[in-house]
Formats: sequence, C-alpha cells, structure tokens
Amino acid sequence: MPDDRAPQPVERRLPTEESKDLLDLVRDIAAREIAPRAAEEEEAGQFPRQLFALLSESGLLGLPYDSAHGGGDQPYEVYLQVLEELAAARLTVGLGVSVHSLACHALAGYGSDTQRAEHLPAMLGGGLLGAYCLSEPGSGSDAASLSTRAVRDGDDWVITGTKAWITHGGIADFYTVLARTGAEGPRGITAFLVPGDAPGLSAAAPEKKMGMKGSPTAQLHFDGVRVADSRRLGEEGQGFPIALSALDSGRLGIAACAVGVAQAALDVAVGYATERRQFGKPVADFQGLRFLLADMATRIEAGRALYLAAARLRDAELPFSRQAAMAKLFCTDMVMQVTTDAVQVLGGYGYTADFPAERYMREAKVLQIVEGTNQIQRMVIARHLVGPETR
Repeated sequence: MPDDRAPQPVERRLPTEESKDLLDLVRDIAAREIAPRAAEEEEAGQFPRQLFALLSESGLLGLPYDSAHGGGDQPYEVYLQVLEELAAARLTVGLGVSVHSLACHALAGYGSDTQRAEHLPAMLGGGLLGAYCLSEPGSGSDAASLSTRAVRDGDDWVITGTKAWITHGGIADFYTVLARTGAEGPRGITAFLVPGDAPGLSAAAPEKKMGMKGSPTAQLHFDGVRVADSRRLGEEGQGFPIALSALDSGRLGIAACAVGVAQAALDVAVGYATERRQFGKPVADFQGLRFLLADMATRIEAGRALYLAAARLRDAELPFSRQAAMAKLFCTDMVMQVTTDAVQVLGGYGYTADFPAERYMREAKVLQIVEGTNQIQRMVIARHLVGPETR
C-alpha cells in the first residue's frame, strides 16, 4: 500500500518564537492543503493556483522582504526552511514560492521608493504570482548573450523577443524581464517589470516535462510589448548585475527545495523499510539497507547545514555568492542520489506510481538544471578560488 504519511517534522534551531510559530503554520498548511493532493494533481498536470492565493493570504509569498511593503521581515535562514517544508510536501509549491521571490527581487532591491510603494504590496501579499524571465532559446547558461530587445519610444520601451523555460509562464500576473537596451554583452541589459496581461505578450504551450508536471514551464513571446519607463528597474544597463544578484539568492532557494524533496524521499524509504518484511523480519534489519538509509540521512543533514550557513552569511550582509553556488551544487546532486536510493530501498514498488519515490526521483533531476546548471555552479566556485579562465 502507498505510504501517504506526511514527512516527519525536522528538529530545527530557529532564531525567534515568531519563526517557530511560522514553521508550525507552514507544516499545518503542508499537511492539510498540499501533501494530500500532490500526487493526484501532479499526475493530472494541475497547477494549484488557489493554494498560492492561500499562501499569499497567510503571508508566505513575501517572507524575506520588508514589512513596510507587505513582506514578512524574515531572515533568509527562516525563509529557506519554509521553502524546505513546502517542497517536502510538493516541489511545485516550494519551487513556485522560490520563483515568485526571485521575481520580486529586482523591484525590492533596485526599484525606487515610488516603484516599491506602488507595486510591492500586491506582489508580496495581494494574491499576485510572479515569474522571472532571463533565459532564452539561444541563451541559457550564457545569459549575457540574450537577444530580447527593448527599444526606447518616448516615455515607453517596446520589448520584442522570446524568453524560454519560464516557470509560471502564461499564468503569472507579472514578469521580471531582462532585455537588451544597449550593446552586446552584459553591460547592455536592463530589467523591466512587465504586467502579465500586457498587449503583445503571449505564452506558448507548456513544455512536456518528465517531472513537476503541475508547474507550467513555457516560452513567452514579446511582440512589441509596450512598457512605461516607470517600470524600468534600476538604471539602464544595470540589468545583468541585478540578475546575478537575484540568482545568488535564488540558488539558495533551489538548495532548500532540494533538501525538502530529499527529506520526503528519506521519510518514505524509512517508513517502507520498517514495515516491509522479508525472511521473517523487517527489511530495515538488514545491514546493507540500514547503511544506505544512514548515508541518505547524513547527506541531507550536510545539505541543510550548507544552505543554512550560506543563508546566515546573506543575513549578515556578507559575501555569499560562492557559498550559494556550493549549496545549490551539493544539495541538488545530493537529492538526485537520495531519491535514486529511495527508489532502490522500495525495490519494485519504488518503480511504481503507487508510492511517491519515483515522482521524487523525476522531480529531483530538474533541480540540477534550473537557476544555473551544476556545471555552471562549479565554474562559479572555481572562479572564486583561482580567478576567471584565461583566454
């Protein structure tokens, strides 16, 4: 029979009583509203938009941002543990919250006071859902070569081009869009806040993916989309540094989501191993399987410690780019190993959709790819160690 139990609570060291209450709220929502429908909705490719409305009403879509604009004033150390809990219940939800936070980053960090006052409250707690548009069909890892162009026309900008691999593409209420406004290379890129219903903006059919089927990923087409200059975020040509800054924080979100999925897979494996009997005793009594579970648990704890260490650097306003890349690299490689091992623990049952282990394994793979492939993370880490590559 499938093991439908919610993931066992992880013992956490949290900085305040408020943050403990927050995690209790998240666990309650995860157990009541997210986990029970996760498998069915993922199989059907259903995006839980009403659930995101609930998360917004509960203050969970703006946790790391300023309360003056509707945020939660939570440190990243706490926000990431919320993401982990949500991803353990359903990756579509945890990753969706991380992407939404990523989409708010440019406005919160680089927008003017007027822009923040006008737009952030609705984005952080008003039920809106965001998406982040950097990648293109011809520029994924090489994001600085993007070709979507924004041309100045009086007090407006006219955006033309195609963005690819956009989480929430076609359903988001707003998009943070990086477009070329100047010469080739990273210095010619500018950030814009584009409404989801802007004339000339359309989405292709969602990609058919092997996992996270409930989370729409689609190309976005900009056919002369007109955006007021008041929606330009930061200075002209500042878009690429804004994008890199957002990705450093976003990579920590991916790391936390990876730990959540890995924890969920371990919980399923432990539950099965203690209940399944072979040769007259639980399979958890066999040393080979016990050691496998021990290795899975150790990798998860190591990943959690790594992302929290990076988060605490961020909260202290210290450099954390290298540590963010390390956390994303380690945690997403770890979740691929742990979910693969979970399928192995369940044997033939692990290969069936009766148990969630196979879904966790399929979902884990995308985490090694999004927000910079793990090969890119290794390049980032190496540059911090030995400098840029020689030409």
